[in-house]
Formats: sequence, structure tokens, C-alpha cells
Amino acid sequence: MTYALPPLNALRAFEAAARHLSFKLAAHELHVTPAAVGQQVKALEARLGVQLFERLHKQLILTAAGQAYLPGISEGFRHIADATSQLKPAGAVLLQLGVHGSFDLRRLALAEFRGAHPDIGLRVLQPAGLHELIEGKVDLLIARGLGRHPGYRCDRIDDSAGLGDWLVAPEGTADCPEIVSFRGWLRALPAENPLANRRPRLVGIRP
Repeated sequence: MTYALPPLNALRAFEAAARHLSFKLAAHELHVTPAAVGQQVKALEARLGVQLFERLHKQLILTAAGQAYLPGISEGFRHIADATSQLKPAGAVLLQLGVHGSFDLRRLALAEFRGAHPDIGLRVLQPAGLHELIEGKVDLLIARGLGRHPGYRCDRIDDSAGLGDWLVAPEGTADCPEIVSFRGWLRALPAENPLANRRPRLVGIRP
């Protein structure tokens, strides 16, 4: 059977833009520019012969056709993600963590994390910043003083005064199992660490 499908990149752009009602936030999630998202959606509309969004001044609204189309597309991507997840052998899930240059990695007890989560292959890139996260070079970032950024979930990981350190993940992947596991690891770590002055502790969330 041959499936009549639009380009998958265009469908991804539509689905993300429809969830966020924003080309800009969809672009952050997909690691592309807002113009690229807009072009993909426009091409999809041309291919389908229907308008999916009303483009108002500083506002994006789903048309009736867009509202009808979104649930099936979102469900399709969920089925693809589930099938892919079930196909992976144990230990095949790779989590790439970026860390800013002045962060002491001993605070994270990474050897203990790897021992407790043998199904997650954790790799660390240091130094790394928002640029690496946006480009997709890392899946998750420990950043200094980045408490709020559109399209990203930011969790503070210490309660010290000043800018502080934050765990940053794209909103579209912030609830992936491996990221949830690492966030839970930080939350469970004791405040004191004999190898370093302090271990991180999640103390707050900002959108």
C-alpha cells in the first residue's frame, strides 16, 4: 500500500506551530528559524489546498481545517515515536548533556547516574551553551543564569543567591523519559556532596 503523505518536515512544522500557536516557539523546538517554519507550513497549505492558520498581527490562529487536522497528525507522530522507542535495544537511548564551562561536574555524581540508569547512554559536552542546544548538539543544558527562554523549560538546580544554574530543555522534548530521569536524578540528590561544596537541587521551574 502506498501512503499519500505530505513531506514529513512540513507536517512537523505544522504540528509544532499548532501546539504553540507560534512560529517562533515552534522554531525553537525544531531547532530551525521561524521563517523556515512559516515556509514549511505555507508549502503544506499549498499542497493540501486548504488554509491551516489565520495569520493575524502578532497572533496565529488555527482555522477550522487546521483544528480538524491537528489531532490526527499529533497522534500519528506519537505512534511513530512509540514504535521507534520499542525498536531500540536496551542501552540505545542516548542523552547528550551540555554544561557551561565553570560548572563542577562532580556535583552531578554522573558515575552514579550511569550505574542507576544503564538504559541511558549519557554523554557530556563541556563547555556548552544555548547555541549548542538550539543547534541540536545537546539534548539538555545546564546553563548559568538562563532562567527564562521562549520555547524552553528552565528548572533552577540550586538555591544560591544570584544568577544560579538552570537545567534547560526544549519544551517539545522536556518530558522525554531520559530527560525526566535526569531531572529526577537532580531532584533526588542530597544538598551536600563530599566531592564538591554543593550538589544541585531543583528548587523551581519557570516556563
